[in-house]
Amino acid sequence: MLSGADIICFSSIDWDFVWQGHQQIMAALAESGNRVLFIENTGVRAPGVRDLPRVKQRLVNWWRGTKGFRQQQERLFIYSPVILPFPYARVARWINRWLMRQALQRWMRAAQFYRPIVWTYLPTPLILDLIQELEPALTVYHCVDDLAASSPAARRINRTETQLLRDADLVFVTSEKLRQRAESLNRYVHLIPGGVDFKGFTQVRDSADQVPEDLRGLARPVMGYVGGIHQWIDQGLLAAAADRLPQVSFVLIGPCQADVSKLARHPNVRLLGPRSHEDVPRYIKGFDVGLVPYRASTYTACVYPTKLNEYLAMGIPVVSTDLPEVRRFNVEHGGVVSIAQGTEEFVAAIRDALTKNSPEAVRERIDVARRNDWTRRIERMSQLIEERLAARRAAPLRWEESLRRLYRSARWQFARTLLAVGLIYAALFYSPLLWWVAEPLRMASPSASADAIVVFAGGVGESGKAGGGYQERVKRAVDLYHEGRAPRVIFVSGYTFVFQEAEMMKELAVGHGVPGKAIILETRPKNTIEDVLTVRDSLRRQGWRTILLVSSPYHMRRAVWTWRKLAPEIRVIPAPVTKNAFYVHRHGASLEQIHGILHEYAGIVYYWIKGWI
Repeated sequence: MLSGADIICFSSIDWDFVWQGHQQIMAALAESGNRVLFIENTGVRAPGVRDLPRVKQRLVNWWRGTKGFRQQQERLFIYSPVILPFPYARVARWINRWLMRQALQRWMRAAQFYRPIVWTYLPTPLILDLIQELEPALTVYHCVDDLAASSPAARRINRTETQLLRDADLVFVTSEKLRQRAESLNRYVHLIPGGVDFKGFTQVRDSADQVPEDLRGLARPVMGYVGGIHQWIDQGLLAAAADRLPQVSFVLIGPCQADVSKLARHPNVRLLGPRSHEDVPRYIKGFDVGLVPYRASTYTACVYPTKLNEYLAMGIPVVSTDLPEVRRFNVEHGGVVSIAQGTEEFVAAIRDALTKNSPEAVRERIDVARRNDWTRRIERMSQLIEERLAARRAAPLRWEESLRRLYRSARWQFARTLLAVGLIYAALFYSPLLWWVAEPLRMASPSASADAIVVFAGGVGESGKAGGGYQERVKRAVDLYHEGRAPRVIFVSGYTFVFQEAEMMKELAVGHGVPGKAIILETRPKNTIEDVLTVRDSLRRQGWRTILLVSSPYHMRRAVWTWRKLAPEIRVIPAPVTKNAFYVHRHGASLEQIHGILHEYAGIVYYWIKGWI
């Protein structure tokens, strides 16, 4: 058995879905000493309304993990990715590739996963992209279904599946038709059908445990089916059989993935819903006959019903519709399964199966199941993987491949850098991001009476231009004065360009009706800290205790905090300029505005370091 390897499995189902070969194989590989990352289904089609419960469960799975990752058992990890649900849209594919690559690279670094084996059940464009990114030691494509035939929306998968079949180092298929198609594209194709946990089923079969209570109360005999109740189940056939056999109970165990109203109205049909993997053998033990009631279609022509071996492991007879893989199974195992075409044959086969429960027949069925044990299947796959790994290690790495890897790495590094630059550019210049960031700088209080109106002029200020913005601050102070908020105005500026800024502010205020005797000038300060210290001393000399502080809206936070630190006895009422031309914007920001906001945050950090706030 393969051991000591790191394996990334891209699954076509979720871990908590009906237990199938996906979970069985990966759990067994983890138990045998390999580390396995099981990545839940990323989809082969866009989801519809009926998929909403699965979408909800995916979000729950992501939330209960760490960024979507969780540990299921020793050496087995589950990843529940949350991505855009459009598997063939180019933009979505590009975004999803980036999201998953980033998540996987981080997790692999944390878990020290290097050159893993990639085992994929999905041949979607996204998975092919990720396989290239991961540069695996070996790529295994496990083809268990004709995915292109599963739905009209999934037909677009043909092109990438063809590419994966060509590129994979090893291909496992579960049916003859899948083998024929794969062998036309790849030399390393092996037909390995599904199996059964023979040991686990044998323990239940030979134990004294009773069948589940919800089976014990049913009329016997019981015809049972285990698996998803999906579009490939022939509900018309089952309904007709239930009508013709009213004394027989028909039991279906599994999640309902289609409209089952046709079956539900029959009194002898029971839809029990999904049951845990551990309980499935106990339910099959309570069946008298196991059913495989699939419709004939392009899709089911490639299906190998794994439940065949589960029924046989419990020793019960099996009745199936006419499927190519069931016919092949009978050729290999001596007609152990009854095959029926149409309702009459199906009903007749059920009646006949009820008479074939001799000890010899039971032993034959169990012996067939033993030959199809999962342990044998997985050992065979492990052997083939080890052989291909050995062959790849022995082959020298061609310089062309090494060069391609280097260029691929450089290309994605450039793409990441370009994307980051583009996002930053758009966020700064075409979105309100800067203004959300700047909002905490703003402070304002309802205007109240004060001893003085203190105006901090700007000098070159945030605009970097001489005299920028002082007119707005003078206008704000004049309005407050005329409202009667304070009997005096203090203009604070030590800046001189052609004329002294404080004098120009006084002349402007006088021109707007403020008496010259009501204006005080402080012409020594050169910055905010000096503004506060100078005015603080003046206020203390005059015994004034309350001020209305006027400055630009985004400078107000730093100014008020400085006042609170250096003059806690002064009550400061922030009254910033209400209309500031420099900060006029629609959505994004200009370089000058970005510089102004960053200047304020840098000032706050600097003042904090100096102990001024």
